[in-house]
Amino acid sequence: MAGTPPTGGFAIPRLPSPSGSRPRHSINNSFSFGPQSLVDSLAEANTSGASNTRRSYLDPSRSILQTSPLRSSPRQPRRNKTTASRHPLANDTTDVFQDDADDEGEEEGHAWTIVDRMRLWRHDALMQHLYDSAAFWGDKIVSWTNDPNDAFWLAQTYFLKHEYSRAERLLTRPFPTSPPRTGPLASASRPAFQPPFAPAAANAKGKGREMPPPATGGPSDELAPGVQRLPMGPGEMIDVAIQFEDGVSRLVDMSVACRYLAAQCQMRQGKWSDALEMLGESNPFRNSGKGGPDVPNVDGGIKIEASMCNLRGLLMLKLNRGDQAKACFIEALALDVKCYEAFEQLVDGEMMTPEEEWEVVQNLAYREQTPADAEFVRLMYMSRLRKYKHTEEHAITRRRLVDEYGLGDNPDVLYSFADALYTQLRWADCFAVTSRILSLVSIHKATIPLHVACMYHIKHLNSKLFLFAHDLVEKEPESATSWFAVGMWYMCVEKFPEARTYFSKTSLMDPRFAPAWIAFAHAFSMEGEHDHAVTAYSTCARLYTGSHLPLMFVGMEHMILSNLKLAEEALYAAQYMCDSDPLLFNERGVMFFMNEDYESAAQMFAQALDLAKVVQSSQLAWIPTYINLGTALRRIGRLQEAKAAYQRVLEIDYRNVPALSFMGVTQHLLGNVEAAIVKYHEALSIDPINGYVLELLELALETSAEMGPFGTKGGPPGGEGDWEQKMREHRDKGKQVAQSNSPEDEDSMQM
Repeated sequence: MAGTPPTGGFAIPRLPSPSGSRPRHSINNSFSFGPQSLVDSLAEANTSGASNTRRSYLDPSRSILQTSPLRSSPRQPRRNKTTASRHPLANDTTDVFQDDADDEGEEEGHAWTIVDRMRLWRHDALMQHLYDSAAFWGDKIVSWTNDPNDAFWLAQTYFLKHEYSRAERLLTRPFPTSPPRTGPLASASRPAFQPPFAPAAANAKGKGREMPPPATGGPSDELAPGVQRLPMGPGEMIDVAIQFEDGVSRLVDMSVACRYLAAQCQMRQGKWSDALEMLGESNPFRNSGKGGPDVPNVDGGIKIEASMCNLRGLLMLKLNRGDQAKACFIEALALDVKCYEAFEQLVDGEMMTPEEEWEVVQNLAYREQTPADAEFVRLMYMSRLRKYKHTEEHAITRRRLVDEYGLGDNPDVLYSFADALYTQLRWADCFAVTSRILSLVSIHKATIPLHVACMYHIKHLNSKLFLFAHDLVEKEPESATSWFAVGMWYMCVEKFPEARTYFSKTSLMDPRFAPAWIAFAHAFSMEGEHDHAVTAYSTCARLYTGSHLPLMFVGMEHMILSNLKLAEEALYAAQYMCDSDPLLFNERGVMFFMNEDYESAAQMFAQALDLAKVVQSSQLAWIPTYINLGTALRRIGRLQEAKAAYQRVLEIDYRNVPALSFMGVTQHLLGNVEAAIVKYHEALSIDPINGYVLELLELALETSAEMGPFGTKGGPPGGEGDWEQKMREHRDKGKQVAQSNSPEDEDSMQM
């Protein structure tokens, strides 16, 4: 008995016309999995005035928004209104195989069929994550309708079940575009249906005249004599091309969305070359006239063309073609600024230098693609950029996101603030912000590395890092960040081999997780394995071509190994990529110092401190640079300036032993031996067994002893005679003072 339809009207969707779904001999052009057939079909549809249906599912500027599961049918109803009795999943959207013109003659109040009800079951099951139920009923729908949109949804269900091979097979096998002869819809009013295996008419042309009827009498015909079956198997494409002129195609040749989904399935299976062939080595729609950054999205979603470019970039990364991957991600972001995955790969993967990031983000077509939300999207992207440059602009961006858009407690905006604090080496402040983020969302992929690094740098939080890593492994054992935290804990306790083991595991789980690669190299360096560290840092430099940090670390390792020429090359290359990192200028100053170019070294140290003031870095973090500056100035004889540099360190940390020691040396060179001895004693009160300071103190005491009570060598100043004359005058003056005071004393005694 047919179900009673809800109030508000719902009709059986019209199926695509078999003859209009693909051109004649379409299957003959489909032996290659490349996307050229789609491009040719799109060009033909544009020039021939094809129906809106066909143009819509070939249009790369559309999104897959039309396939939202918030509906029970792939048809677009004529009316947008809903009623209280209408099921919420039957609300209006459109479909991948969208038909904008075929609904004009539909009647109101059509009764729901079994297909309509099962479409409702399928979508409701998807919303409730009952994927087996959705696949079970969806499979029956496809058998009844041969509707490409139903097949697309069935493939989506298989994908969500992680049955990628099954989904790929459905999308790439021959698919009939004509309704079946049997089933619940067989009695519906439609044009006369010609069975796919029926003999050709007498006036048939081409291969249709030669098409033989299939053999009968087999077991399958005895079980289901009314069902027509397409050839399947290794030679299916050739057999279908011989037997059919039209009415049969592949879903990947009928829809851009299906081709994109098939490539996703192939990538999940590790078939990277096949997936790249499915998408094309480059964007096939680039010169088709239907795409590009200036072509607006027709439905407000994300362009499928941009998604395909993003997926192409991921495949390029899998194939170790980094430059092409970068170009694909930039193209995806240019095609649609809403494609955040492409932005994330470019920025988090550090594929561009900080200046390149800034230029790309500033020049995106926000207003052309999202007129109403252009400024918000631009501000959100700016907040995620690295903070080495444009400090004031970043601060203004965060302030606007908080004041104008009310995102003061949003995890992503808070992460932007934490990232700026970490760049400024303000560990405690950064830890406070990251703690707030993780209290809001528990797991935030971008925040966890910062949170872990802060706990590593703040020594009294090392024990808390152990608990945090243990908790992460329990919550997210399949996440790379969890095992990264475990490796950092072993770094805290200086168990470097164990730390490298977990960093290696992290890199295997997520090959693009930059903190694990850097920490892996750090473990070698801290263990004294500098040659291995250089190799590890060099691998990081190859993987993250937009980051200057690996090259800077390579230069630091070469300086430790006294390979000053190689160190100089690495540091210059790093500065070419980022000329605003204070730490890099400090390392260049060290290189000049080792080359005994003290004047240049002092300039580099001073420039590093100036940059640190610009980015408002923690003064405590730059104590070594102040000491380096003082030492370089002392070497070139600018003792007063060196003294001022050491004094600045003591203002920040009055217990700093190197600063106290070097201040003593400077005082000693200035001739203030007593002041130098005082500074040496202060340093030894903090570090009593410092051999260098003990030696300096001994030298100062010897100098003081040689000077005698007068503080100079060679006796009293002016010679012995001058000294005796002065002493005689001083004695006579004392007698006069005593005599002048004696009468008063006698009077006082008499009284």
